[in-house]
Amino acid sequence: MSMLRSFESKIAGLVEGTFSRVFRSEVRPVEIARRLSREMEEHKHLSVSRAYVPNQYKVFLSPRDRARFADYEDALAAELAGYLLEYARRERLSLLSRPVIEFETDQRLGLGEFGIQTRVVQPPPEPAEQPPHDESGRTMVYGNAQRIAEPLEQQARSRVQTALLLLDGKRLVVGPAGVTLGRSRQCDVVLSDPNVSREHAEIRPRGGSWVLTDLGSTNGSSINGRRIDGPEVIRPGDEIELGTSRMTFELE
Repeated sequence: MSMLRSFESKIAGLVEGTFSRVFRSEVRPVEIARRLSREMEEHKHLSVSRAYVPNQYKVFLSPRDRARFADYEDALAAELAGYLLEYARRERLSLLSRPVIEFETDQRLGLGEFGIQTRVVQPPPEPAEQPPHDESGRTMVYGNAQRIAEPLEQQARSRVQTALLLLDGKRLVVGPAGVTLGRSRQCDVVLSDPNVSREHAEIRPRGGSWVLTDLGSTNGSSINGRRIDGPEVIRPGDEIELGTSRMTFELE
């Protein structure tokens, strides 16, 4: 997660002294950056030789959060765009242009909630393959619990299938959007293990399955004793090992 730490350092240094006042808002720039990169991954479109990702992102904020960021929006948008550009290069994702970040106010959002909408804008024609044209993604809403909520236009729609983590004799419910695991209190599942990184791994639904992804941790992640190098599908009964912490994945 060194990219996120670098981004946070840049943001903190934008305006000496006064910029820290923005952080009284429950929406933090580093959390927006984390969610933007996740939206980039989840809205990629595979062609014959490339993985295209959105190049336009709208971040919807509550009126109070928007007011707190108002004086720094341009600087924050530029840093977020730079972060996404570097993320795409690192993950070998194709952008049609430099990412564009825009902020808007949504009266339906409460303090600490924010939404993200993605688009692919003005792709140039290519022989043999065409990237998706001007495609809009759904607006995803994030809340204070650091979880993905329902799409803004589908908040009343329920999701099926419940995933569980069996850890130290406890049954931890994995929300329909998945969880992050690590030592940080910002994670959905907090592990008090010195061998676990602050943001160690995440479990997310993908394509009808559940996927474990290591988030660049120091000691890595394993499934049934096998260390993973990238996103890996997990199945009921699989044992997940993060640091020295072990847990079992189940479905009900």
